Amino acid sequence: MKGFQLVFSTLQSRKHPNGEPISRWLMKTAEALEIKGVTLLNAAQGIGRDGKLHSSSFFELADEPVEVIMNVDEAECEKLFALLSEENLGIFYTKTAIEFGTI
Repeated sequence: MKGFQLVFSTLQSRKHPNGEPISRWLMKTAEALEIKGVTLLNAAQGIGRDGKLHSSSFFELADEPVEVIMNVDEAECEKLFALLSEENLGIFYTKTAIEFGTI
């Protein structure tokens, strides 16, 4: 199947207007749209859009970089991006064309 790999990069501290972390909101949104193959990764360090080093530490996990990765077909991608446009959250993403399936 042809589709896209979407990678959303954010910080653990970034919140949706409803108060929950953006990463958790993305996971719930994917589930509601019946998108399968979604992974949440916590990173040790990253350099953000602001050019600053963000990292997790024993004392402060709020600055921890987080990625949500989704493998979607074109229809799922269109539904998700329409919803994200309505939400206007300013989430950084990459979108790469892929072929995926089960063998």
